[in-house]
Amino acid sequence: MEPVRLQKYLSSAGITSRRKAEEEIEAGHVTVNGVRAKLGDKIEPGKDDVRLNGQPIVAEYESKPVVIVLNKPRGVLTAMSDDRGRVCVSDLVTDVGCRVYPCGRLDYESEGMLIMTNDGELANRLTHPRHHIPKTYHVSVEGTVPPETVKALGRPMEIDGYKIRPVEVDLIALKPGYTVLSMVLHEGRNRQIRKMCAKFGLKVLNLKRIAIGDIRLGLLKEGSWKKLNRSQYEYLMHYGENGGERNEK
Repeated sequence: MEPVRLQKYLSSAGITSRRKAEEEIEAGHVTVNGVRAKLGDKIEPGKDDVRLNGQPIVAEYESKPVVIVLNKPRGVLTAMSDDRGRVCVSDLVTDVGCRVYPCGRLDYESEGMLIMTNDGELANRLTHPRHHIPKTYHVSVEGTVPPETVKALGRPMEIDGYKIRPVEVDLIALKPGYTVLSMVLHEGRNRQIRKMCAKFGLKVLNLKRIAIGDIRLGLLKEGSWKKLNRSQYEYLMHYGENGGERNEK
């Protein structure tokens, strides 16, 4: 394998961003083959001994980043393994060709779009609170939701002692026995949609994420995955730097 820059190797291990890796190198916390590293050093993955604060770092490094979208089914855990033997997202992507990790989470009972990658820098960017890529969900709730409740769901409210940002809420359909809402979140609080609905006495029947930014799940079958192209990768990596207005579907 071709030599790679040390900071890129560290970020590919998923333990830190590339910028933070540079800070760790400058602070003298990184060694290569027992020698204190410096910015600009290159290493050979699988050959050189790289350590951060004395701990060995092993990155399943690919020369090109691999980014996929998985249509996670309900009842699958967003994790790489589970000591209770439950099916995990890692079980659905064994044929990707390399080990990919989930960027963020989807609840066990939720379904839909989950981004997974072997690129640690992208994973850190997608999960860092500073980078708010909007996420779109279709939410089915029991009964008929009146227009005033739809409007109220979109206003700022407090959940678990934290005032959440406004949510874009629209009525999609009224079905016999249930209502379908579209909800666009600009932050990712733990079980946010379910807690929002609970505040208004709404029972969530189904919750499905259909888009992250302008990248959509489309007609991807449940339990299946698809690779994103380079343009979509760049869109995710640089979202917000130019207003986040590029349109990669």
